[in-house]
Amino acid sequence: MTLMKAVRIHSYGGPDVLVHEDVQKPEPAQGELLVAVHAAGVNPFDWKVRTGSVKGVRRLPLIPGWDVAGTVESVGAEVSRFKPGDAVFGLLSVVKDGAYAEYAVAKAKNMAFKPRSIDFVHTAALPVSALAAWQSLFDLADLSSGQTVLIHGASGGVGHYAVQLAKWKGARVIGTTSGGGIDFVRDLGADEVIDFRNVRFDDRVRDADVVLDLIGGETQKRSWQVLRKGGILVSSVEITSPDTDARYDVRQKLLMVHPSADELTRIAALIDEGKLRPVVSRVFSLADARKAHEFIQSTDMQGKAVLKIRD
Repeated sequence: MTLMKAVRIHSYGGPDVLVHEDVQKPEPAQGELLVAVHAAGVNPFDWKVRTGSVKGVRRLPLIPGWDVAGTVESVGAEVSRFKPGDAVFGLLSVVKDGAYAEYAVAKAKNMAFKPRSIDFVHTAALPVSALAAWQSLFDLADLSSGQTVLIHGASGGVGHYAVQLAKWKGARVIGTTSGGGIDFVRDLGADEVIDFRNVRFDDRVRDADVVLDLIGGETQKRSWQVLRKGGILVSSVEITSPDTDARYDVRQKLLMVHPSADELTRIAALIDEGKLRPVVSRVFSLADARKAHEFIQSTDMQGKAVLKIRD
């Protein structure tokens, strides 16, 4: 049995349930890749799984982390697109072990070639968050040039990609954030930045075509009235009032991020063209996964946190 280092959850709870230990190295099955993990993104979804608030992932013990960037170690049967040594990234299956490990198994159909112009750490900050932004704006909201989009949580992991992608599309972008996020979001290209701690966005915004809600709760409840008739609210968090869309004559959709190698390939191309950049707020070692979880839960960070697992 070949062992590797990984971080596993044996019971639900706080960051202390993340255990850095030796586990069996996996093997790729048909249609799968074995990836030597260079870096793994750290997402709110990870700590929600850790606390037990997200159901439907595999039984304990489990390895969290579903953002992966690395090199192909070996391939399973019927894999022809990739070969050992290829630099790849992608979104792992949530029903299998994740990327907080030296090696991870990925479905080949969900993986894409790594952007050439950035390192593995910044590549690992892409899959979940960049796909969430892309799918919210383009697959669900069908955002087009000349429209206005309001992005709540514009300085965060999903938000900072959404600002850039919306500007690339030719939209007018309004972002809500606070503190150090104000200059950060402005530097990303937002046309207007609202400090939500000092200004009510619903006093400033009217007739938006799209609201991207990454916050939920009261923020979402106050967002319906800023949309034009026929506009759309897309939430990555929740739909607080299922009947509100009819009352305001608007639409609503709840985002469920799904793997897409095609969309990751398009995102990688934008990065290599200099039109999109991932921002990494902090880098942690695999052994410091607990600190990474504490950081993302306690900080209004700008961009993403990442575990660096190998050079």
